[in-house]
Amino acid sequence: MSKINSVLGPLDTSKLGFTLMHEHIIGCGTGISQNYPELLGPNFMDRLIADLKMFKKEGIDTVLDASTYDLGRNVSIMAEASKRSGVNILATTGWYHHAEDFIGNDKPDRFADLFIREIKEGIEGTNIKPAMLKAHADKPGVTAGIEFMHRAIARAHRATGTHILLHSYSPGEVGRQQLAVLKEEGVDMKKVKVDHCLDTTNVDYLTWLMEQGCYLGMERCPVWNMKIEDMVHTLKTLIDRGWAHRLMPSHDYLLIRHIPEFPPDLLKHLQENCDPYKYLFYKKVMFPKLTEAGVPEKTLISMCTDNPRRFFEGS
Repeated sequence: MSKINSVLGPLDTSKLGFTLMHEHIIGCGTGISQNYPELLGPNFMDRLIADLKMFKKEGIDTVLDASTYDLGRNVSIMAEASKRSGVNILATTGWYHHAEDFIGNDKPDRFADLFIREIKEGIEGTNIKPAMLKAHADKPGVTAGIEFMHRAIARAHRATGTHILLHSYSPGEVGRQQLAVLKEEGVDMKKVKVDHCLDTTNVDYLTWLMEQGCYLGMERCPVWNMKIEDMVHTLKTLIDRGWAHRLMPSHDYLLIRHIPEFPPDLLKHLQENCDPYKYLFYKKVMFPKLTEAGVPEKTLISMCTDNPRRFFEGS
């Protein structure tokens, strides 16, 4: 057992319970919830608490909020939501958007120091500390700015031991580039989770990631451009190959959101396929289908209980 940071203070890993390792309590532009909360809709805090209480009754104990500061992170809201709902919430530090626009002539060490400060002292003037570091790469791959931020994240990891999650573009196997940078920086691969791995059916690529020592985030569920049957098949294949102990299901769902740039087809998908389930799609849809496919229920539960605990314990 070990302790990690939750928004209400240190949390023993034995207390994690059923854990979703990549969600968003709020998804919005930087500073929206602090400055223009009306954009999040009427009574958004009451709606947020009601959802979290409902998830708690359905057996969800812990949620990792994967929002960095530039995805609308608000740790004060997270803390209030955790306190009022009984759901453990874990915060994230790192960088997501447009790294090239911010780095100028700086060095990765300067940004690493920012993340280290949040890990050691707290976020936004609070004593709330993150449980994870996050770096981002998407379809263009690891560009110069993205590489810079991966190195900053890696150095903060080495200085603090904080675990890393990677936003990745699995259809393009971008995780290969991301891991190459982290390996150069001496990152412990057991403390890395490569996310959005259910965006592809390429199980050989996903197997390669796990062979490097990583865990996989199996989220964006339901994936907006993929059949549920394909997602079930991908998970079942990896489980049959003996990798259930490295898979962590989640949804990447935004409970409260203000994302006007969402394309209409994605917004329609969210409203029709995700909003009815929110953080319960795996429990209500995916797990029954995987059970029908022959996956033991205890294996599915272990992926959301034992795997997050082992990940944070470094095993």
